[in-house]
Amino acid sequence: MTHALFLPVRLGDLALKNRILMSPMTRARVATRIPTDSTVTYYTQRAGAGLILTEATTVSQQGDGSLATPGIYTAKQISGWKRVTDSVREAGGTILCQLWHAGRVSHSCFQENNAAPVSASHVHGEVRTFTPDGFERTSKPRALTSEEIPAIVEQFAQGARSAIEAGFDGVEVHSASGYLLDQFLRDGTNRRTDAYGGSIENRCRFTLDIVDAVAAAVGEGRTAIRISPMVITWDCADSNPVALFRYLVRELDKRNLAFLDVMERNDMQTPNSSDVQQLEDGVREIRSAFTGNYVANGGFAVDTAKIAIETDHAVGICFGRDYISTPDLAERMAAGAELNPPADPLQYYGDGGDAGYLDYPSMND
Repeated sequence: MTHALFLPVRLGDLALKNRILMSPMTRARVATRIPTDSTVTYYTQRAGAGLILTEATTVSQQGDGSLATPGIYTAKQISGWKRVTDSVREAGGTILCQLWHAGRVSHSCFQENNAAPVSASHVHGEVRTFTPDGFERTSKPRALTSEEIPAIVEQFAQGARSAIEAGFDGVEVHSASGYLLDQFLRDGTNRRTDAYGGSIENRCRFTLDIVDAVAAAVGEGRTAIRISPMVITWDCADSNPVALFRYLVRELDKRNLAFLDVMERNDMQTPNSSDVQQLEDGVREIRSAFTGNYVANGGFAVDTAKIAIETDHAVGICFGRDYISTPDLAERMAAGAELNPPADPLQYYGDGGDAGYLDYPSMND
């Protein structure tokens, strides 16, 4: 009998041919921020996934935070992504655009007129990013004013509309991994005293405003969101993440979103055993607050993915690094075939070249 991991599922308005999702992964191969022929090939090679989530894609120049990452805020970017979505759809795939604003994880060299990056507060942190001069410390951020926040919300809404224009099946709001929305959520980076700071309810307001604006623009059933509640990235921490994200998840549960995508752990970080137990307990408590479509991410293999589906922990599983080196991951898992050897971490990110990007064989090669 075919395992449910390999059977179709419907998440909101999205019809998936299996429950294997390709996780959003920055690959830094888009030197001009406009998708290229290589971008088309890369995503089309992976169209066997039940759902592809694109690499983080910025909603404005202000949101740019690193070299060679794509955007969805110019006509040329929209046209470039249209070539990607057309090719993925022709190959039988389904694809969402992950909408992103880097916030303080940026450098003034990426900002208009070399301005300071923006964040929830003036909290710099020991954060670095890739610039033309190397892996540099980010520029000191400035706090967004209350009057500026509606414009950021509209950037996400417009990004969602542009994604649909580009042929995407929907969008995912990036509220994880220490970027702008995460910076508003966590009290380590949010020191505001207005309606967007202080209490948990206030700190969640920005994310919920964006989710509501995006859902109004393209429909709840084509809107997803990613969070990373128990993972600290880019020096972005909270004093009580379980209480924070339990509240956020309960509020998201009131919306009829396509799914909630949760990065449960980051296996590139190596916590000790007590930290692992705390992480697992926190994820379990946060998970219990959500009754909608829950997608899990973080170090899954085919066996653990099957268990997560069987136990109703998740309706789908995201795979990241395995999709770098094995473009036909879903097909190989369904066939019980071996995966390609893991990719060289030095080739995770690139300067526009195809080595370590397009040169992994499928099982039919």
